[in-house]
Amino acid sequence: MKVRLSDLKPGQEAIIAEFENSELFLKLMEMGCIPGERVLVIQVAPLGGPISVSVSGYHLSLRINEAETILVDTKV
Repeated sequence: MKVRLSDLKPGQEAIIAEFENSELFLKLMEMGCIPGERVLVIQVAPLGGPISVSVSGYHLSLRINEAETILVDTKV
């Protein structure tokens, strides 16, 4: 089932499926967010703050609006 990365809770793991925003696509790819890559949500800041994830072997902070454009498959 595909959901937005921003909808996951800390501790949840998923696989990156696709991106909705072509403008952010290259930036996200350069940061290691590649379709087929596993992503683990580490922490979600309150009140619309950033989301911290582990992807491609390192920690990455994404703005919520960036995380909303990443569709992930929760069937890991």
